Amino acid sequence: MNDDQLLRYSRHILLDEVGIDGQERWLASHALVIGAGGLGSPVVLYLAAAGVGRITLCDPDVVDLTNLQRQIAHYTDGIGLPKVESARATLNRINPATVVDPIRERVDGARLEELVAQADVVIDGSDNFATRHAVNRACVKHRKPLVSGAAVRFDGQIAVFDPRQAASPCYECLFPEAGDFEEVRCAVMGVFAPLVGIIGSMQAAEALKVLAGVGEPLVGRLQLLDARTMQWRSIRIAKDPACGVCSKVEVAVGV
Repeated sequence: MNDDQLLRYSRHILLDEVGIDGQERWLASHALVIGAGGLGSPVVLYLAAAGVGRITLCDPDVVDLTNLQRQIAHYTDGIGLPKVESARATLNRINPATVVDPIRERVDGARLEELVAQADVVIDGSDNFATRHAVNRACVKHRKPLVSGAAVRFDGQIAVFDPRQAASPCYECLFPEAGDFEEVRCAVMGVFAPLVGIIGSMQAAEALKVLAGVGEPLVGRLQLLDARTMQWRSIRIAKDPACGVCSKVEVAVGV
């Protein structure tokens, strides 16, 4: 690191658990962020501020006036711009040394797998089960840690799935794709603005912990927040030996 970097990141370097080695890991890291909205905004802001070297940001949408109540990577003068471009401009103002790759696509299939394979960590800030399951499948296949978050109304959740760990469940273990789960979106149900900031900031924290090998990430645990009372619940998640995603990959790898 040069003198400017040592000064910029000094408050992280002062942490015994991080130090110069941890900071250098972040500088050399590549994060894939799915979604540049309510959750993705605080994620990319903190990853860039912390010095993550490369961020690939995927989102097909443009900035809308209704987004500005909670999507803090965007500003009023960015209305009508692609969210990935708007966010890149914001991140460049925070830390021009972070390389931001904007991808204005709803990535899936081979394209999603390619992006996941290139990343060191994947952060999912999408708003639908189809994308979450597609991201999970790609992460399991390529053994990439996944930081998953969701927020709607006053309810938030966050978990980390790390297929590099034999005992780690995956998203499918928790929410089977064939399960009967109600899909609710903030465009219909509303969302408390600070809630996405809380969950998104925690996603950034978990991603940084994973990248630097710091602390104990939320692997095997689902954290649930009721922002009406600011009460947290922690639920242990067990790996499903019959999971249609991670159990099959383990068998294939074992062969």
